[in-house]
Amino acid sequence: MAYKYLPHTEADIAEMLKVVGVDSLAHLYDEVPEALKLKRPYQLPDAKSELEVRNIFKALGAQNEQLVCFAGAGVYDHYTPSVIPALLSRSEFLTSYTPYQAEVSQGTLQYIFEYQTMLADLTGMDYSNSSMYDGTTATTEAMFMALAAGKKKKRILIAETLHPQTVRVMQTYAGFQGIEVEFVAQKDGRTDLDDLKARITDDVAALFVQAVNYFGIIEDYDGFAEVCHAHKALFVVNCMPSTLAVLKSPGEWGADIAVGDAQSLGVPLSYGGPYIGFLCAEKSLIRKMPGRIVGATTDADGQRAFVLTMQAREQHIRREKATSNICTNQGLMSLFVTLYLSLMGKQGLKEVNEQSYAGAHYLHDALIATGEFEDVFTAPFLNEFCVRTRRDVSALQDYFRENGIHCGVRPEVEGMDDCLLIAVTEKRTPEEIENFVSLLKAYLR
Repeated sequence: MAYKYLPHTEADIAEMLKVVGVDSLAHLYDEVPEALKLKRPYQLPDAKSELEVRNIFKALGAQNEQLVCFAGAGVYDHYTPSVIPALLSRSEFLTSYTPYQAEVSQGTLQYIFEYQTMLADLTGMDYSNSSMYDGTTATTEAMFMALAAGKKKKRILIAETLHPQTVRVMQTYAGFQGIEVEFVAQKDGRTDLDDLKARITDDVAALFVQAVNYFGIIEDYDGFAEVCHAHKALFVVNCMPSTLAVLKSPGEWGADIAVGDAQSLGVPLSYGGPYIGFLCAEKSLIRKMPGRIVGATTDADGQRAFVLTMQAREQHIRREKATSNICTNQGLMSLFVTLYLSLMGKQGLKEVNEQSYAGAHYLHDALIATGEFEDVFTAPFLNEFCVRTRRDVSALQDYFRENGIHCGVRPEVEGMDDCLLIAVTEKRTPEEIENFVSLLKAYLR
């Protein structure tokens, strides 16, 4: 049947089906299990008024239960200053289109420039783009940057302590690009420098590590950059930017690229997004950076102005020759992070980490004192830690959930089914932490 807004005729559809080797559109779904296929027409309700529709969704929303979040594993429940959503919702910012027309986009270009400046300062790198979908895709784009810089190199090394979800995304892309992926072992939760030295060769394009790693451990990367650079490989550090107020930056470690997710900079959990991937690099790699880069200049009247620079728009649509296939700028999220960093300042970020550190260590010590938990690693941690328990982890999670608490995440690592990753941010009050401990003691009794 031909539809008004669909350009394909019956003859067009038949020709396409012939090319892919099936007889009907239904056969395109042969791989989908029968149990998942719709067996009946959609059961749509009768037309309702606006008020009735609002009430329906209000009732659906009421089924959600707000939990006190002690979970982390890559996303964290940080405080969002109320001024941010107020400013973010202004109509001037409500556009998803990239500001190519500089003469009418100075406000957008300026906050992107400020975002880049702040992220470059935080990470200790020369340049930042603005910005990317999330930390996993940003890290994958860094992989392609490294391969482009290494030209014919097709091998990368990944630390075992990198987030498993990031690793899986990298492996998915690598599998279709003929890229060989090899892992560097961990020792007591930290990347093993000796194992890196044993594995790295001149055909390695880059090493990928995580600063505060998947297990919450503070890594020590002294000497890693030197080993990588001796083999002309790039050193790529995935990091949580909020922690850089108190920890060494990727630039101080000698990194060539710093990547990660800026969700920790006050971005709400929001059921999984939108988040914001960042990518910063040293100056020799700027022409290989994906995403948008805003530069400062002067206009015809000598006044300060901003413009997209260093790369043409068209480089993102050149198929396999493109620097990147990410064309959309996460503009609103860049503004979000810019506002957060401006409001918090250096001292505010430091206090976030101090409060998170104190709460996490207090809760950790209380759990160990029960005798039902033990440390998986002895290495130092910041605001997240990994413990092993003799109790059933699923039953423990269910118990806490029934009492209004998300008590932690089971690590996505083989052999760690009896472990929990628990995180504490500055939002967790002493009363909430004490309630966690009291509920645990009641459960153990």
